[in-house]
This record gives sequence, structure tokens and C-alpha cells, in this order.
Amino acid sequence: MRARLRRVAALGLPAVFSIAGMPTAAHAHLVDTRLGDFYGGALHPLTDLQQILPWIALAALAAFQGPRRARWVVLVFPLALLAGGCASLVLPSPPFAPILDLSLVAITGLALAAAVSLPLPILLAIVAVMGLLHGYQNGEAMVASTDQVLFLSGVTAIGYAVLTLLTGAAIAFLRGVGGWRPIALRASGSWVAAVGIMVLGLQFFATAPVAN
Repeated sequence: MRARLRRVAALGLPAVFSIAGMPTAAHAHLVDTRLGDFYGGALHPLTDLQQILPWIALAALAAFQGPRRARWVVLVFPLALLAGGCASLVLPSPPFAPILDLSLVAITGLALAAAVSLPLPILLAIVAVMGLLHGYQNGEAMVASTDQVLFLSGVTAIGYAVLTLLTGAAIAFLRGVGGWRPIALRASGSWVAAVGIMVLGLQFFATAPVAN
């Protein structure tokens, strides 16, 4: 009798636990969306080529400045993103923001193409202004139902992660064997500068008064 009970327990208990552990419903989306706005803030800059392209150029430019100066870039940029996002909550959008943003894209691309060794204050000024502008642009994407703290935290986190990874990759790339490596990065800078200048020209053309 005891042997039978042991056999039943040995066979039955795993089956009971398996049935108890079976899911009752499958959800295609997150059941708990408390962190949804964090993910939204992290993904929002990555969906805008006008933002991610300058980030790539900025990381490559930081790599040309050397690891010591690049560390300052990695620190200042996400803080500027956060400050710009907070500013979007209390300040109106400046009318010159699009032109200033495109001008910075062109300047960053030209500095990268020329492989200029910038003084640290000028480098950090470019980084800070770009971070403030892009932080403000991301902050404007928030709606009334958005959790502002989570969204801006996501923007700041992705800014830090992207710039850190891209800068580290660019530094490692430059340290590799082959004289073509700096040339390749500088060529990418010329393309970024060309895009910035063309879009800036279109911006001026769109805002220019039409003569009757």
C-alpha cells in the first residue's frame, strides 16, 4: 500500500505542479506599464535621424580629442539633455532653435572632417548647447498623460549610453592598425556637415519671404 502511495505521489505531484504553473492568459503588451514612459523616453531620440546623426558625429569628434577630453563629453552631454528636457516644461520654444541646431550639426561635421583639436571650453560648449536643444526637443514630445520623470530619465539614460558606446568604439577604431581609419571617420564628418548645411539652407529657404 505504501509503495502504491509513493508511486502515485511520484507521478501525481509533478503533474499537479505543472498544471498549477501553467499560464492562464497571454499578454501581447506589458501588464505593468509603470516604466513604459521610461522606455518611450529612451527610444524617442533613436527614432529621429536629425538627433542620432549629430550624436554619432559628436562621439567621433570626441574620439579625436583623446580619452581625457572625451570623458568630459560623456559626462556633460546627458546632463545637458536632462537640463533641456526640464527647460521644455517651463520655457517656450525659442524661435532660433532649429537654425542653431542645424548650425551645430554643420559645425560638428566640419570639425570632425578637419580632425580639429578643439580647446576644452569650446568643445564642451558645443556639447552643452547640442544637449540642451535635443533635450528640449524630446521634452516637447511629452503629453499630459506622460510621466515626466520617467520620460526624461529615459532620454538622459539613452544619451549617456549611446554617446559612451559610440565614443569608446570610435577611440578603439582609431587605435587600430591602418592609416585609413582616421580618414574614414573624417569622411563621415564631411557627410554630416553636408547634410547639416543642405538642411540649413532649406530652412532659410522655407522661412524666406516670397516676393510678389
